[in-house]
Amino acid sequence: MSTPDDPQRPAPQPTAAEPTAAEPAAAQPTVAQLAEGYAAKAGLHRTSNGNIDVLKSAGGVQGIAESILPGLVFLIAFTITRELPPALVGALAVAAVFTVVRLVQRKPLTQALAGIAGVGLSAWLANSTGKAEDFYVLGFFTNLGYILAMSISIAVRWPFAGLLFGFIRNEGLEWRKHPARLKAYRIGTWVIISVLALRLLVQVPLYLMGEQGLAGLATTRLIMGAPLYILGMWVAWLLTRPAPAPADPS
Repeated sequence: MSTPDDPQRPAPQPTAAEPTAAEPAAAQPTVAQLAEGYAAKAGLHRTSNGNIDVLKSAGGVQGIAESILPGLVFLIAFTITRELPPALVGALAVAAVFTVVRLVQRKPLTQALAGIAGVGLSAWLANSTGKAEDFYVLGFFTNLGYILAMSISIAVRWPFAGLLFGFIRNEGLEWRKHPARLKAYRIGTWVIISVLALRLLVQVPLYLMGEQGLAGLATTRLIMGAPLYILGMWVAWLLTRPAPAPADPS
């Protein structure tokens, strides 16, 4: 944490190899700082009445379109042509357009770049195997990774929902000191895990059907993508609400 300069003399300049004792927190972020930073970047927003703004949290209309349209274009193009190259090119082109739009709008590129990277890797997998259904296989591993990480967060008593919602509610990390709040955030995390697990239960069997299950796989991927995830986050938010403060008898 920086301090004001001494007006009587210039402050000594530390070297890169010798950080000053006054700045250990800046060099070594604490768990609270990391959690707060993640919460700030998670994209959740509250309405004036304290609830989650579902549309804004999903990135608005543009954010939802970025998550849905590449896969939709891939499905439509492959259904019409029955050829992988035009379907893959179409999906990549849509992702690239969204990236350019964000550049023009001077908006943060994180979501758009992550989107085009994901579409690019999915296209590479499908092109390498020659199987259209492999365009969607990356999502299975992503879901498994999130399920594993969130399950570990519950086991070590740092549930994901608490790290995300705690700072949005101005609780910081104080909720960890209260068993009832810790339990609530564990339940909220299980809700989010359930949403991710439901995706796998529905989509993996469709993937194993091969091209016959492609239309169903693509459709459920669209329905169970951002819309279902945001719904799960909203339910978790409601289930983890703090109990109302008791009324003052006076």
